[in-house]
Amino acid sequence: MLTKFETKSNRVKGLSFHSKRPWILASLHSGVIQLWDYRMGTLIDRFDEHDGPVRGVHFHKSQPLFVSGGDDYKIKVWNYKMHRCLFTLLGHLDYIRTVQFHHEYPWIVSASDDQTIRIWNWQSRTCISVLTGHNHYVMCATFHPKEDLVVSASLDQTVRVWDISALKKKTVSPADDLLRLSQMNTDLFGGVDAVVKYVLEGHDRGVNWASFHPTLPLIVSGADDRQVKLWRMNETKAWEVDTLRGHMNNVSCVMFHAKQDIIVSNSEDKSIRVWDVTKRTGIQTFRREHDRFWILASHPEMNLLAAGHDSGMIVFKLERERPAFAVSGDSVFYTKDRFLRFYEFSTQRDTQVVPIRRAGAGSLNQSPKTLSYSPTENAVLLCTEVDAGSYELYTIPKDSIGRGDMQDAKRGVGGSALFVARNRFAVLDKVHNQILVKNLKNEVVKKSPLPITADAIFYAGTGNLLCRAEDRVIIFDLQQRIILGDLQTPFVKYVVWSNDMENVALLSKHAIIIASKKLVHQCTLHETIRVKSGAWDDNGVFIYTTLNHIKYCLPNGDSGIIKTLDVPIYITKVSGNTIFCLDRDGKNRAVVIEATEYVFKLSLLRKRYDHVMSMIRNSKLCGQAMIAYLQQKGFPEVALHFVKDERTRFNLALESGNIQIAVASATAIDEKDHWYRLGVEALRQGNSGIVEYAYQRTKNFERLSFLYLITGNLEKLSKMLKIAEVKNDVMGQFHNASYLGDVRERVKILENAGHLPVAYIAASVHGLQDVAERLAAELGDNVPSLPEGKTPSLLMPPTPIMCGGDWPLLRVTRGIFEGGLDNIGRGAIDEEDEAADGDWGEELDMVDIDGLQNGDVTAILEDGEVPEENDEEGGWELEDLELPPEAETPKASVNARSSVFVAPTPGMPVSQIWTQKSSLAAEHAAAGNFDTAMRLLNRQLGIRNFAPLKSMFLDLNTGSHSYLRAFSSAPVISLAVERGWNESASPNVRYPPALVFSFSQLEEKLKAGYKATTSGKFTEALRLFISILHTIPLIVVETRREVDEVKELIIIVKEYVLGLQMELKRREIKDNLVQQQELAAYFTHCNLQMPHLRLALLNAMTVCYKAKNLATAANFARRLLETNPTVENQAKTARQVLAAAERNMTDSTQLNYDFRNPFVICGATYVPIYRGQKDVSCPYCSSRFVPGQEGQICTVCDLAVVGADASGLLCSSSQIR
Repeated sequence: MLTKFETKSNRVKGLSFHSKRPWILASLHSGVIQLWDYRMGTLIDRFDEHDGPVRGVHFHKSQPLFVSGGDDYKIKVWNYKMHRCLFTLLGHLDYIRTVQFHHEYPWIVSASDDQTIRIWNWQSRTCISVLTGHNHYVMCATFHPKEDLVVSASLDQTVRVWDISALKKKTVSPADDLLRLSQMNTDLFGGVDAVVKYVLEGHDRGVNWASFHPTLPLIVSGADDRQVKLWRMNETKAWEVDTLRGHMNNVSCVMFHAKQDIIVSNSEDKSIRVWDVTKRTGIQTFRREHDRFWILASHPEMNLLAAGHDSGMIVFKLERERPAFAVSGDSVFYTKDRFLRFYEFSTQRDTQVVPIRRAGAGSLNQSPKTLSYSPTENAVLLCTEVDAGSYELYTIPKDSIGRGDMQDAKRGVGGSALFVARNRFAVLDKVHNQILVKNLKNEVVKKSPLPITADAIFYAGTGNLLCRAEDRVIIFDLQQRIILGDLQTPFVKYVVWSNDMENVALLSKHAIIIASKKLVHQCTLHETIRVKSGAWDDNGVFIYTTLNHIKYCLPNGDSGIIKTLDVPIYITKVSGNTIFCLDRDGKNRAVVIEATEYVFKLSLLRKRYDHVMSMIRNSKLCGQAMIAYLQQKGFPEVALHFVKDERTRFNLALESGNIQIAVASATAIDEKDHWYRLGVEALRQGNSGIVEYAYQRTKNFERLSFLYLITGNLEKLSKMLKIAEVKNDVMGQFHNASYLGDVRERVKILENAGHLPVAYIAASVHGLQDVAERLAAELGDNVPSLPEGKTPSLLMPPTPIMCGGDWPLLRVTRGIFEGGLDNIGRGAIDEEDEAADGDWGEELDMVDIDGLQNGDVTAILEDGEVPEENDEEGGWELEDLELPPEAETPKASVNARSSVFVAPTPGMPVSQIWTQKSSLAAEHAAAGNFDTAMRLLNRQLGIRNFAPLKSMFLDLNTGSHSYLRAFSSAPVISLAVERGWNESASPNVRYPPALVFSFSQLEEKLKAGYKATTSGKFTEALRLFISILHTIPLIVVETRREVDEVKELIIIVKEYVLGLQMELKRREIKDNLVQQQELAAYFTHCNLQMPHLRLALLNAMTVCYKAKNLATAANFARRLLETNPTVENQAKTARQVLAAAERNMTDSTQLNYDFRNPFVICGATYVPIYRGQKDVSCPYCSSRFVPGQEGQICTVCDLAVVGADASGLLCSSSQIR
């Protein structure tokens, strides 16, 4: 039994396969109907309108319908496309056991506990016939697959066969009136639409199921007498043929298999049994441990069965359908129907070679599983699973192909057998875990013990074997007895070698592992649907099939779909764009595929750019997926030539740094956002002309001014100043004046804006005395005073490093694609070149001096040459050359190797590398990624209050970077400071960030905290301990031992924080004596160092003694003496208290304190939580709280949320490995 799919659910009472799609309906005892995709293993839908168990369910053969019947006496017809119930058929008066659609007519047959069978018309939604006759529950009723018969089984111990041919006639032709009249009579007085043809009696108990044979006049039934009976019928009578005994309990369902001569039955004895119809004997039994079986269903087209049981269902096959085959050169040997056959790919000739023995009948799964062929000796080895693994060796005489003489094969026992040399084959002896090498006479020549426990062997080249264990495979050399390769893999089912034996594909159920001949891993592919077969094509691409696709896998692990399949196929050979395969019926087929896509991707991968070029020119390789693929693989410039859509072209051009195409696309789109992005990219490349053009197009005056400032273009800056004046933009004027360093202009602007005091200060500081005097006169008494003893400094913009012009560009040889693709790309290239060289300055829309919108202000903003240069050139008296027109200049030579700048791609910032590599919050904070650091801390420790950590985050960030100044005008350069860096380190390896907090610092703080506690500086001690608690989440240590130490430190510090908080609170309370005593008592139950515990006990003893609670004070005295105090004074006091208490062992006030009952203290309310009471804890410091505090910030660590879910402290990379 080969289980294909299993579900866990309530008891399954009804099952039905869909005829075309890989779906199965399961109706449950809980009233739900589930629709499963058994190929993907997913639940597609659930329908739950029935009240109570649903016992029957059935898919329609061609419509998107299914019918269900349940214990609510209702039959419901559903449309699964619309996900709803279409209508309900009412009429039965008791539970409905089964429902079934007729294969041809719009009928439904239903069987019910009301002792009737009803036939309904689902189109008119009426009951068209009621079949009465059974006198107990009717357990099932089904239509005959071809004839007008219905079979029913009932608990009245009979099986009935009904003839419904009259009903068919009535449906087809109520033609003349006479007939109609007689029909009315029969309708009124009880019709004869359906008559009982036979009553089959023979079972001693109630019959649960009966079903017809698909083609022969046979019926099979199963009953509570634990027997399966086989009946035969002819036109006149029906009789019992045989009884199949073996089930130990009621037989719940039984049916004939559609493809083989077998009966399948299941029972409440928790077993499924398979019987041979011809021999009428049991072949196989499958048992479950705890689940009784209730229902069986068989697939109408495929070799699949399903069985429903108490806790779900299984979809299974009785036999493998994969034919055994072996490819040799231009031919394939394969088995089909007890024959070994031979097929030639080139001529497509198919011949029968020799009959093979169908191994020991009386059992399933006996057909050959693997086949191995030796071309030189013309010998074939077939392996089957008979006798727990055996093989047969056939030697085919050269002339016998096609004759088909019966041959006596040489046999032997072994897990798997295959040829390892011309006339030697290897057999796996699982018992002794060794390989037996035999010759063609079937004699053992050599034994080789295996280095691993193998359960199968595969061919791996002459003299080598690929041995499979549960979780790995090895290549074993039989001569030298050494392991040549070893690879961890999922359980491998099939092994496919490439034609040159350089690569191997290992196929498991849901994965494909590609490796080299020494088993060096190359890539792994995961599939959700089961992988079935595969073969290598001539280019080294692996073509494989799943249940419903033919797919490809490139050497780098990229994969894709080539074709969708209706039925699974087994690939034997791939030749060019033809796939040769065997189907499940053992027929050879040739499938032609479209290989362009994967050949194109392969050429890209292998850098065969000439192929890529010709494919782009000649094929229709377009589509979003291809463009995305090219982009992802770093070929945006290739993708660019597939695309016509301007927006996509623009994005690809920016990505490949192709400014020219980006300008053309931006011009065509003409949207602000695109111009802005073009400006950013052009600025990155230092192409200031295009940056300027982009800013002009979007009228982005602030950015333009700044651009002119950093390129040192003072002339244009002064034009910007005039524009700001015209636009009456005061702020813009002031900025431009500042950029120019024009003090007079700045004073003028301030004066015009009414800021006279500021204008006066600016004038006097810069020594413009005449202006300052004039302004002082205007201000009168309000003249502002200048600060004494300060020397003003002149604010001047720095001189740019590069004045004017574009940045110097690297010369890069033109890429293969740019040269070759320009011709086919678009006709826009020439215009773009002009655009790039042309004059960028004219298109700035302005407000005219006279206030007209968009006037032509070329006068103000003419981007002409500087006049002096013109004069100079004139002085040289250069004459114009009479050159031929430009169009005639040959361009071809340039294309091949012209130098176009390609901007180098920036590397990844160190901070990004840090965050990608790490899950430690401290390292994220050091990288400046506070957001993810906070998220990590929230997830790991439940921290929600980040205020106390803010300064530490900032310290970590600044501490892991160093800063250098380069030029006065260039920004400060930040450098990463790395942990564990040394001189010999490779420049490309990035170490984690250096952190300012270390574990050793915390140990120092802990000692200081202890010292402060001993000397009674509780506030200082509490500050130290809390700061330790706040630092620990941002500590990183190296080893596992240190991790344990950090966790231990949290516990130590938490106890001190809680104790000191209580002691400080006790000191604040002056009037409440009881609470003072309680807090002092609780302090002694914190886990403190011995000297501190003695002090706490002494303190509690004193407080209680003063409050006349002598019994409690005595308890503290006793505990103090048990610690053997080293200070004599402490011991003496304790003894005196004990002596005083013994005279009068009483307490004057009742405290909420029971030292005999173990407790922990709530960190917020300071009340004891005794053992057995409910509490919640802080996920970080593990302090305990009363349940009412859940959801509040922990009062001990002041960071985490009490009761929150958290994964735990992560402070070392050793925890992650």
